[in-house]
Amino acid sequence: MALDEAILEAVLKHRAPPTLRFYAWDPPCLSLGYAQTVNDADQAAIELEGWDLVRRPTGGRAILHTDELTYSISAQVDHPLFANGVLASYERISVALMAGLEAMGIEPELRMADPPALGNGSPVCFQNPGAFEITVEGKKLVGSAQLRRAGAVLQHGSLPLKGELGRICLALRYANQHERERAMGEVGRHAITVESALGEPLPWEETARHLTAGFESTLQARFSRQEPSQLEIRRSHEILEMRYAHSDWTQRI
Repeated sequence: MALDEAILEAVLKHRAPPTLRFYAWDPPCLSLGYAQTVNDADQAAIELEGWDLVRRPTGGRAILHTDELTYSISAQVDHPLFANGVLASYERISVALMAGLEAMGIEPELRMADPPALGNGSPVCFQNPGAFEITVEGKKLVGSAQLRRAGAVLQHGSLPLKGELGRICLALRYANQHERERAMGEVGRHAITVESALGEPLPWEETARHLTAGFESTLQARFSRQEPSQLEIRRSHEILEMRYAHSDWTQRI
């Protein structure tokens, strides 16, 4: 999270070009949305599982980052990808993601309407799709959230590759075990992984290549593959010490 913020700052200050980043998580981590209460998280259970807990700078609800590909996009607010507001930019990014998914052999659909009222109180991001999010067979495949700050934009997204998506409920608070098990079933009915959509596993590296090609073809651009700069790495350590290492950030109610 700190590195994404450091890249965002570098882009804003013209020290880096618009940046598409792909990464994974080790160990698995529950991320809370910016405004989500930490009371949604069962921190004892998270520790027992050997997972981590973080708060994203972007909005939305909780995601368990494991067996997935995470993307982030950082650009100035006047970049064509982010023009005309949040929903318009969500749609453009989803179209690019869909191009990559189609190259994998998946048949994605773009959800045009707002999510249904039922289930909106769930702390789980993947339980209900939002406007301009991607589904397969009516099930949510990609979860995304956005931050706009001082003339720049950061969008995060999670693409689960495999595994039982209901595992996230092990990291969240419920009134009792019955409610937890019911929630696990709901997530399973409303979300899907790449492996389930394809009927076979797809390696992380191949998924990243397809998504990169999808963005390139949609944006009519070419990406230059690079590691984070030393400036971005140093700044990420500063942001880590300033924000993410402090309980008053992650533990916010």
